[in-house]
Amino acid sequence: MTATYTFDVFSSLDGFGSYNSSGDWGGYWGKQGPELDDRRLAVYGAEQRMVLGANTFRQFVQLLGSSTEESEVGDPVNTRMRNLPTTVVSTTLQGPLDWPDATLVSGDAVEVVARLKEESEVPLRSHGSLSMNRALMAAGLVDRVQVTIFPVITGQTGVDPIFQGAADFDLELIESRTLDGNIQELTYRPTLHADAGRS
Repeated sequence: MTATYTFDVFSSLDGFGSYNSSGDWGGYWGKQGPELDDRRLAVYGAEQRMVLGANTFRQFVQLLGSSTEESEVGDPVNTRMRNLPTTVVSTTLQGPLDWPDATLVSGDAVEVVARLKEESEVPLRSHGSLSMNRALMAAGLVDRVQVTIFPVITGQTGVDPIFQGAADFDLELIESRTLDGNIQELTYRPTLHADAGRS
């Protein structure tokens, strides 16, 4: 039995994963609340392995701190994320990685994750890592896409379009919930669209 792989991403309503530094948005577009925090802690509280690409890993180190810091990261969700076993897929990073339980694997992400899905005894989850996860979706390795949609449109400040350049997929909604009255968490099972790639 292969491990389940979840692509977990935060998004604006118009499909951006983040915003540029000239915008006045706060973290998570300033919209997070206690229900979101509790939900994220529950999501990351389960036993699992994180899978990150190099760029997202660099951002995590910058935002969440290195393993040499004496104090814990400021909130329990980030602390939990830092301490989960993590596989970092990269052809550019050099080890050892400054992260509590990280393994650096060099090579093609599709091959690495296909092998991880066969070998892992726990589910796999990736947060962000957009280009890597688009490639994994195209290869049929993503079992679930969990999109947390924040109630914002970032037409002027949005960067990192999540699915730009992705293949076409049909999505089966398998779970949905509303958090803090205005944040939507939607979990889909993706299937490559039958006509994808045809002109």
